[in-house]
Amino acid sequence: MSLKTIIFCSVSIIFLQSNNLSASHVTVVDGDTIKLGDVKIRFSGIDAPEINQTCIASEGKVACGEISKDILLIKVTNNKISCTDEGKDFYGRVLGECFVNGESLSSYLVREGFAFAYRKYSDKYILDEEYAKSNKLGMWSMKFEYPWDFRKNN
Repeated sequence: MSLKTIIFCSVSIIFLQSNNLSASHVTVVDGDTIKLGDVKIRFSGIDAPEINQTCIASEGKVACGEISKDILLIKVTNNKISCTDEGKDFYGRVLGECFVNGESLSSYLVREGFAFAYRKYSDKYILDEEYAKSNKLGMWSMKFEYPWDFRKNN
């Protein structure tokens, strides 16, 4: 899938079924957060680039935060989503893991290199991150700042 396809993909209304959380509509907020109806779910154990974060690729500066969001949007569009509820974070968002056709969205994003294992909170996605890094996938093919460092520095 080309970078242009990812960046310019269109948004469609998505209907879903959930195990622990349910709604009739999902909105992709960024690369690690979605809204199921009025419930904001932050994917636990991963951290994606901030929406305004950029990276340096071979073609120059790219909006890696937007790309991460678009990768997630493409993955969930026209698919059924199920999410776990693992409690709330400091900001009142529900923490959870969401799935499309049985596949973890968190694992997918980290394995494709558009999110990172958030080792401060979990070691669940370290192997996915090592795979992306060793294969120079996604952000691992660019110069980037980890999202937690970007937030601290900006």
